[in-house]
Order: sequence, then C-alpha cells, then structure tokens
Amino acid sequence: MSKGLISLGLFVKENERLIFNANPYIEIIMTTSQFQNIDAYIATFPKEIRALLEQVRETIQNIAPDAKEAIKYAMPTFMLNGKNLVHFAAFKNHIGFYATPSGHLEFKEALAPYKSGKGSVQFPIDSPMPLDLIARMVQFRVDKIMGHG
Repeated sequence: MSKGLISLGLFVKENERLIFNANPYIEIIMTTSQFQNIDAYIATFPKEIRALLEQVRETIQNIAPDAKEAIKYAMPTFMLNGKNLVHFAAFKNHIGFYATPSGHLEFKEALAPYKSGKGSVQFPIDSPMPLDLIARMVQFRVDKIMGHG
C-alpha cells in the first residue's frame, strides 16, 4: 500500500481504489482506473448503489436529452454545448451531486436538509433520492447554459 500527502488529506491506494481521507469521519473512495463511460462507472458498484446512480442518470437525461455523457474528474458528467452541466458520483454513504456553485446557490433552501458545500451536495444512500430536486437543479443549469436564466 502506497501513501502520499496531497493537499490537506491523505491518499491511500488499495488495490484499484484510491481512498482520500481528509478527516477521520469522512472517507471518499474513488477508483484509480479511468472509466470509458458512465456504464462502466456504474457497473463497479453493488446493485443497490447502481439503482440509485441509474435513477440520477435517468433524471438528468429526461431534463437534458441533448446533453452528452462523459467522465470528468473520475465522475459521471453530463455536458451541454461543450460545458459541464452536472456531475454525480457514489461514495461510501451518499451520492454526491455537483451542479456548480450557481446551481447550489439557487437551491440553497431546498438543499438545507443535506450536507453540502459551495458546489456539491450529499444525498444519503439510505434515503430516497430527491429526484424532483435533482430535476429542478438540472433544469436550472440547462437554462443557464442555454442563456435562458
């Protein structure tokens, strides 16, 4: 097992997983292998997590059918007109959703029940995904990118 100090956290490589531990209560697990597409990313998770990821993916596709799928920052990403629309990813205890800072600022009240940062929110995996909220956030981002908002 190789270790290295990066920024304010510690990355530890175990098998094909890269674990980032910024503090003892938060553990972020990402794969070190580059995924070719979102299907390959989702396939690496247990059935229950795959179902949640597919729900998020389908919600995004329904709101933004012209968006293109990609992998950026080792996460599933949707691109619209060459710009990042949203990203999402599975972690140990939550699904992370990233609608850029503007998308999160716009929905500050709706996101209040969830742990969130400037451009991220954590939806717990032991609760139903707030697909209506995700849909509204994606629509907001589509409007921003298309110049309607």
